[in-house]
Amino acid sequence: MTSTAPDSSQRGAVDHATRERIVAAAGEHFSRYGYDKTTVSDLADAIGFSKAYIYRFFNSKQAIAEAICKSCLGAIIGEVEATVAQARTPTEKLQKMLETAVYNSVLLFFNDRKLYDIAAHSCGEQWSPSVAYTQQLSALLTGVVLEGRQAGEFERKTPLDETVYGILASMSSYLRPLLLQHNLDSVPEGSNKVIALVLRSLAP
Repeated sequence: MTSTAPDSSQRGAVDHATRERIVAAAGEHFSRYGYDKTTVSDLADAIGFSKAYIYRFFNSKQAIAEAICKSCLGAIIGEVEATVAQARTPTEKLQKMLETAVYNSVLLFFNDRKLYDIAAHSCGEQWSPSVAYTQQLSALLTGVVLEGRQAGEFERKTPLDETVYGILASMSSYLRPLLLQHNLDSVPEGSNKVIALVLRSLAP
């Protein structure tokens, strides 16, 4: 007799679709009611699943929120990477990289404040998506700074890790969601001034 049970690839596709459905429903609820006021029971009712079924895919409400946060911050990284790829010189890459990160963070804040609040909460609690976001920015910065040094556009005396740390620290008020919400009034004038200062500090 031929088995009609779905193979592992089919099950994987179904599981992925279910996870995406749960995340989408959570995003809508978080956007409408906020993270703190949404329960797993609310999500179960909205989707038509049982709580137990949702817990098969996510072990907590935080795990669902982390998936949403990963998507939001991942979209920002994607925009930054695209901008860096299109820029011609290391100096332009660094400038555009920082400007794009700030712009897209502000865009998230104004387009979906409650989802932005999840990202800010993630940074404050050091959830894995926010840690990964910082690491990805750091890796991109490291590559651009190295390229700038090799091209003679950036100074080489300061240790590379100190340079990257200094740039991130200088821009933290505009790059970290937890801090950006308190500095929106100074964007883009204030953020552009900091970017200009960073670029001058890197001059050979």
